[in-house]
Amino acid sequence: MFLNAFLRSFKFTFEIYNIFHLQQLRYLYLAYKKYGIKRPVYRSVNAAYLAIHGNAANEKPWLDNEGALAILEQNSDFVAFEPEIQEQIKSFAVNGFAILPKYFTESEVDSINNEVRRLIEDEKLHFKYGGKKLMFANKYSAIIKNATQSPKLLKMLNFILGKQIIPFQTINFVKGSEQRPHSDTVHMATYPLGFLAAAWVALEDIHASAGPLVYFPSSHKLPYIMGQDFETGSGKYTIGANAYRNYEAKIQSVIEANNLQPQSFLAKKGDVFVWHANLLHGGTKMIDPNLTRKSMVIHYYCEDVICYHEITQRPALLEL
Repeated sequence: MFLNAFLRSFKFTFEIYNIFHLQQLRYLYLAYKKYGIKRPVYRSVNAAYLAIHGNAANEKPWLDNEGALAILEQNSDFVAFEPEIQEQIKSFAVNGFAILPKYFTESEVDSINNEVRRLIEDEKLHFKYGGKKLMFANKYSAIIKNATQSPKLLKMLNFILGKQIIPFQTINFVKGSEQRPHSDTVHMATYPLGFLAAAWVALEDIHASAGPLVYFPSSHKLPYIMGQDFETGSGKYTIGANAYRNYEAKIQSVIEANNLQPQSFLAKKGDVFVWHANLLHGGTKMIDPNLTRKSMVIHYYCEDVICYHEITQRPALLEL
């Protein structure tokens, strides 16, 4: 374990790994050409580098532009949505999130839960990152993969981001994450910024004592916090050991400085909570550790942008 952690502190470890997975980086060839990045796709990359060498600093999802909300009613694609979806698209623009009550049926949720249970029993899924997260269930289950490709959800996200989106990963939880507030962009950044969205699916009724999802309305409108905004401890060849801890402290200072007020999402089974790439969110403390909080997060990238991990500076491996 110590050796693994030691090796992962060097950027070349990831770069060697990437060389053996160039097939999953092939999408970057076109994206790098589009955005003027002259760099091998297996090399480390971060926001500071892209800001200097890229040509799309001002590009962002169209709904993030000032005045976009005022012209929504004139958009024929928007008018074609059901009234309930129209209201949630407006909420996404104003608050940074949309709520889709009972989006998945009880039988669909039961099927997902059964698949997660089977994958754990078959040792296809293992708890990672503090024993909380089950990663990439969509790679092992057709049922879960189909859930990530729900046409109605894809249609809404394509409209919101103004580009075609693809499911990147799933994260399943059995218990509450208890993760401190953060923006997904620090983990799954895009260039240009903002071309990422997430959908959180309640796989059971969520109890207030189970550590529900917490979020900060309208925090998506604040500046993105990237590596140049806090002390990463990273060097030319190394990745700082305390980078994420320092990032969490920076986010807490942003919350306090802007007097952001948290809200908890006490979801019902089948509800979906969709959030903006920069919405601050996390998991509250579990009051009753015996309670479960079964849920699944689906992360979506837009297909023609640069995708990478800001702290480790790894380009994202995508199976398109």
